[in-house]
Amino acid sequence: MKKNHSTQRPGLTIIGAGRLGTALAIALSRRNYRVKTLVGRRLAKARKSAALLDVPVEVLAAKEIAKLQPSDLTIIATPDDQIASVSRELAKLDATSVVLHTSGALSSAVLIELARKGWHTGSIHPLISVSNSESAANEFEGSYWCVEGSRHAVRVGKELVRVLRGKSFSISTSAKPLYHASAVMSSGNVVALFDVAIEMLTKCGLKRSEARRILLPLFESNSANLKRSDTSDALTGTFARGDVATVQRHLEALSKSRLKDAEKLYRLLGLRSLKLSEQNGIDRELVKRITKELT
Repeated sequence: MKKNHSTQRPGLTIIGAGRLGTALAIALSRRNYRVKTLVGRRLAKARKSAALLDVPVEVLAAKEIAKLQPSDLTIIATPDDQIASVSRELAKLDATSVVLHTSGALSSAVLIELARKGWHTGSIHPLISVSNSESAANEFEGSYWCVEGSRHAVRVGKELVRVLRGKSFSISTSAKPLYHASAVMSSGNVVALFDVAIEMLTKCGLKRSEARRILLPLFESNSANLKRSDTSDALTGTFARGDVATVQRHLEALSKSRLKDAEKLYRLLGLRSLKLSEQNGIDRELVKRITKELT
């Protein structure tokens, strides 16, 4: 993607040269943010990340934060347990600016040391799965970002999201942990659930690679249904129909196969599926019978 030189945007320091930090550096550089400094825990890794940009960038090791020259905007994209210590190091600088961290679970409150020094503090968190920096830099477009913090920091964060052609929303600082738990439920936990389904098919005699290939189209069709419909309307299958006999057969098979995790998940998620079925007007007697089987 060619860089658009029509608008020069703020100078930027990114602390954290991992997958997300590098993806942000690539994407924002393309959108004319002036990435001035990239800081990484390991200098060699930070240099590799800097090499992916089409502009010269100062590269520093994490222990060299004291050498930082102030930027208009600083993004902390380190692991969560390092954000507070980075904040304390930045607070030692003779500067004030806007600082945004990228944690999903932590709020801007973790940057209290900087807020006390007069910095504008906030957080931005993209709701995408970042497994590769270069591909993720292209996937920010159209993604949703949670932005919270001080008024000025939120304004800067929303502008950053707008420039990346994403969509932003804000929540209260106290809601960050629950927000992030929701994201985990719809991302990492879905992967874990898919892994359980693969395990169940391997008990049927299929190889893991074959089971994964077979289940993916079904997974993708459900994703397509959710794009078109609310959850109750998107629900299909045994619980949507109120098929008591099939539920009984499923539970018997799970018990015989000694798939304890799968059986626990089937019972728990089955109860939730019944609630969705009730919203669609399924016969209440069927709900009672299936609930009895599941509990």
